[in-house]
Amino acid sequence: MCNVSNFKQAVGLLISILAFNVSAQPEKSVEEILLRADQYRLDSAAAKVVSEVQLYENDELDKTRHYTVYTRPERESLVVFKSKVEAGQKMLMLGDNYWLLMPKSRRPIRITPMQKLLGEASVGDISTLTWSADYQGKWVQSLELKLPMSESVMVNQLELTAKTSGASYQRIELWLEKGSDFPIRATMYLRSGKLAKEAWFTKGERNARTSVVAMTLHDRIQPSKKTVINYQEISPVALEAKYYNPAYLSRNTVSGL
Repeated sequence: MCNVSNFKQAVGLLISILAFNVSAQPEKSVEEILLRADQYRLDSAAAKVVSEVQLYENDELDKTRHYTVYTRPERESLVVFKSKVEAGQKMLMLGDNYWLLMPKSRRPIRITPMQKLLGEASVGDISTLTWSADYQGKWVQSLELKLPMSESVMVNQLELTAKTSGASYQRIELWLEKGSDFPIRATMYLRSGKLAKEAWFTKGERNARTSVVAMTLHDRIQPSKKTVINYQEISPVALEAKYYNPAYLSRNTVSGL
C-alpha cells in the first residue's frame, strides 16, 4: 500500500509540474509577442526618429550627440548625424548593405555589418532594428525579473536568433513584461558569441500611448562605457525613394532632413 501511495503522489506531482509548465507559456505566439513589443518603439512602417545620445565614461557624462533616423520597410534606414562635430555625415542601410557618407567625399564608403557597430554610439543601436522582422524568436520561460531600482516584474524571456547576416547582433536574449509585452531588458551577443551590450528600456508616454522613451546600453566589452539614447520624437514620415540611394546622398547635402 505504501508503494502504491508513493506512486500516486509521484504521478500527481508530475501532473502538477506539467500543468504549471503549460500554463506558464504565453497564450500568444512568439511572433505576435515580438510584433507587439516592436510597437512600443516604432508604431508605423515608415518613421522619423529623433534621438539624443548621451555617452558616459565611468558614470560621468562625456559627450552628447544627436541623430535623426528615417526608417521604412524591408530593413531600410537613413541615419543623419546632427551634432556639430559630425555634421554632414550620413549612414544608409539597405537590407544587408551599408554605406557611410562623409561631407567632404563624393564617393559613398561601403562598410561591413561589424563596422556599423563601431564608434561612440553604434548606429546599429540607434537605427531601431525590429525584433519581429530581423530575428527568429523562441520562448524560454516566465520568471520574476529584478529591475535596477530594486523593483521586480513578471516577464517572458525570449531568445532571438538573427535571420540575416546584416543584423546588428547574432543573438539577443529579451525579457518582456508579462501581459503587456513591453520590453524590459535585452542582452546582445556578437557572431563570436561574446556578450556585447546589455540594454534596459524606459517606459513613458508619447502621443498618449505607452512607449519606449529611452534605452540605456551598458557596454560589456568596455565596462566603463554607458550610452543613454533618449527618443525625443517618433513620428510617421515616409521619405522619397531618392533619399535611399547612396549616389544621390553623396551628391546632395540633404541638410533639411
